Amino acid sequence: MGQIAFDLAALERGSHDVAFLQRSRIAATMRTFLLIALLIPVPMQAQTARGTNPLAVEVERLADELNLQVVAWRRDFHQNPELGNRETRTARVIADELRKLGFTVTTGVATTGVVGVLKGGLPGPVVALRSDMDALPVTEQGDLPFKSTAKTQSNGQEVGVMHACGHDNHMAILLGAATALARMKDRLPGTVKVIFQPAEEGLPPGEVGGAEQMVKEGVLENPKVDAIFGLHVMPYPLGTVTYRPGPMLASADGFLITIKGKQTHGAAPWGGIDPIVIGSQVVMGLQTIVSRNVNITEAPAVVSVGRFTGGNRFNIVPETVELEGTVRAYSDAVRKNIHDRIRAIATHYAEAAGGTATVEIGRGTTYPVTINDPALTERMLPTLQRVAGTDNVRLGPPVGVAEDFSYFQRRSQASSCSSA
Repeated sequence: MGQIAFDLAALERGSHDVAFLQRSRIAATMRTFLLIALLIPVPMQAQTARGTNPLAVEVERLADELNLQVVAWRRDFHQNPELGNRETRTARVIADELRKLGFTVTTGVATTGVVGVLKGGLPGPVVALRSDMDALPVTEQGDLPFKSTAKTQSNGQEVGVMHACGHDNHMAILLGAATALARMKDRLPGTVKVIFQPAEEGLPPGEVGGAEQMVKEGVLENPKVDAIFGLHVMPYPLGTVTYRPGPMLASADGFLITIKGKQTHGAAPWGGIDPIVIGSQVVMGLQTIVSRNVNITEAPAVVSVGRFTGGNRFNIVPETVELEGTVRAYSDAVRKNIHDRIRAIATHYAEAAGGTATVEIGRGTTYPVTINDPALTERMLPTLQRVAGTDNVRLGPPVGVAEDFSYFQRRSQASSCSSA
């Protein structure tokens, strides 16, 4: 199985001129998705010539024809966002549209996911196209006619909900691609599986979902997927596509270090064991992992502490502190080495001071590295160049953010690119 992911910045803004440009870019994105799916059966050396695929002209026409509908879908999704594993309205809208198009639809996959299968009239491979569905607990500050005013409960408090990461674009673009493919069904070489995935942004505590759960539930089987593609909007210059063979998106592992000392009065620190001092030493020790244990000439990495919590009064040394942070890496070996070093540093610093430390890694977000199959990336590159123009397609650096699209990749060879 092969895999490729690419990113697009097709975000709409307020002015008519900019909105027109963004609508044009959404159409180009649909073309990319469609042509990648359709060109899988075509030999790589034949893909560079315009019109080699007999459906290429039809793709151009349908992408333009469906553009306004895709924009309407995007605005509807944007105005009605839902958090991970809560995408019930979103899933219903998507499933209803796919059924109208003649897809065989399965709902409730990995809690709220939707999968549609369309069998073409000609023999060929099974190609999957994936979009994520969930929004974020963010209050929208803009003032567009389709802004989100949604609110919900999250972690015991009322929060705003917003598609602040482009998943509204992803869903609309994939629905547009599905519509075009359905209209070409009789001439379609192979089978297309569209995967609308919940909970990419992370799971509510105690729940399962996301790409990992979809894979466990067999989303890449029956029919078995030969190649899977995804996209992501990014804040790159409008009209550009960025791709990268090999590692493109970092792994992401949350960690929680709990340090336990002994409470005492701040005027008599010798009467206790100060976990704040231990925690401070641990924070500084963690910074030596990348600088002294990771060969950054081969693969970069990041260890960041985002929360340091302890105590509730200025003159009392507390008993416990917590450190919470994230690890980013671009290889499984480096990732494991960092995990081992975090455990060693935290526990040994604490023991040296007479305290104890427990380390949880994989708390909250835990995504593997997204690694793109070099051969598949090369094979698809002419398609990207055709849609965006050769000058607008660029080899990009590794990106520090993570995506659970990597779980689909773990069941396949993989390839990824990003565009704007």
